[in-house]
Amino acid sequence: MTAAPGAGTALSDLPLRDSLVGKSPYGAPQLKVPVQLNTNENPHPPSAALVEDVTRSVREAAASLHRYPDRDAVALRTDLAAYVAARTGVPVTVDNLWAANGSNEILQQLLQAFGGPGRTALGFVPSYSMHPIISAGTQTEFLDLHRRDDFSLDVDAAVAAIESMTPDVVFVTSPNNPTGHSLSLDDLRRLASATTGILVVDEAYGEFSAAPSAVELIDEFPSRVVVSRTMSKAFAFAGGRLGYLVAAPAVVDALLLVRLPYHLSVLTQAAARAALRHSDDTLASVAELAAERDRVVARLAVLGYRVVPSSANFVLFGLFDDAPAVWSRYLDQGVLIRDVGIAGHLRVSIGTEAENDRFLDVSADLSEDVVHSSAPAT
Repeated sequence: MTAAPGAGTALSDLPLRDSLVGKSPYGAPQLKVPVQLNTNENPHPPSAALVEDVTRSVREAAASLHRYPDRDAVALRTDLAAYVAARTGVPVTVDNLWAANGSNEILQQLLQAFGGPGRTALGFVPSYSMHPIISAGTQTEFLDLHRRDDFSLDVDAAVAAIESMTPDVVFVTSPNNPTGHSLSLDDLRRLASATTGILVVDEAYGEFSAAPSAVELIDEFPSRVVVSRTMSKAFAFAGGRLGYLVAAPAVVDALLLVRLPYHLSVLTQAAARAALRHSDDTLASVAELAAERDRVVARLAVLGYRVVPSSANFVLFGLFDDAPAVWSRYLDQGVLIRDVGIAGHLRVSIGTEAENDRFLDVSADLSEDVVHSSAPAT
């Protein structure tokens, strides 16, 4: 194979910004195996009716491809506001909503607006790995506070850290990825009260949790609380790349200062609006996935694994002397799960009943060889 032009130049040869030297990009293995349970997607494909609606809507939108899309995505944001209002009971409007290409772009825009050189962001680790990565990309110093040994958040310690560090941005994920814990509204209120900057509540997995949404706190803390959400998980729309934010209108105004013009294509807007029209049918799978999650948790516990309680569509489990080696043994059996870098633990997404059965069969086969009785050093 002919080498690509310029292939002789290495990353180290480039004038890379000092803060990015030695960093690793985000990456989850994308492998074609029989059972893929590593990226927390909804395992159920969209319904035939949804596919038809998306196809029709995109076909109609394609007639205007020679024109730029609605720069502010007003129709899509109006639909999102109606969904959020119905889901949370909070009467949000189009002025409270902003949308982007996945929730990561939302987080990036927030850090561009409220972070940056000379500013800091605080996260409670382990948590979503993109928070420090996006912080580095926006030249925001990332600070962290470790969770308890059981991965729950010590809210007293978190409040003390916020008050002493005074970060410009605070990230809290509920349910937390990769551990699955959700925070109560009272706990979130305490964090918001302590914050002098922006509290970003990442609710990517919010539809799977029975806990109230932090959207209920926006009117109480309009200059502090921002809620980030996505259509990639419960909505079975990961391929559509649509994330959104719920906040006070002034926060949306702030993001207008940093967003790229025409960032959401006319096709993305059309497809997302079609998906929202089928939200009731799509979200009907959430209860099924929650029941499957509980079944997986119970079976793993019987097999002797340590299982972290989860209110999301994934489960963190262990304990292993060598988690990467155990990950490889699952892969050898055609089951792809996720090594999230937590010593002694792996994470499995909840799949279909048949996929979960296969995962549990492999877990049973491996249990006597790989389960360790005490936690490894972290």
